[in-house]
Amino acid sequence: MLILCVYVHVKPEAVEAFREATTENARNSRREPGVAQFDFIEQADDPARFMLYEVYRDAAAQAAHKETAHYRAWAAKTVDMFPEPRTRQLYRAIDPPDGEW
Repeated sequence: MLILCVYVHVKPEAVEAFREATTENARNSRREPGVAQFDFIEQADDPARFMLYEVYRDAAAQAAHKETAHYRAWAAKTVDMFPEPRTRQLYRAIDPPDGEW
C-alpha cells in the first residue's frame, strides 16, 4: 500500500468552495478500484488547513487517480484557492500489512 498525505492551506474566502470540490473528489476517489481509503480532513484549530489521506493499492493506482475526470475537475476548480503550494508525504503501510486492508 502507498499512503499519500497531502497538506493544503486554502485562502479564507475559498474555504467553502474548496470543501465542496474536495468532498466531491473524495467521494468519487473512494469508488476507484485501486483506492483503499481516501479521507478529507480539516485541521481542528484552523478551518483553512486540510489534509487528504489517500491509500492506494499500488503505484499504478496512484498514477491512475490523477487521470480520472473527477481529479482533473478538482484540480481545475481549486487551482487558484491556495496561498502557498500544497505539500505531500508518501508512506508505506507497516501495520496492518497490505493483505489486511
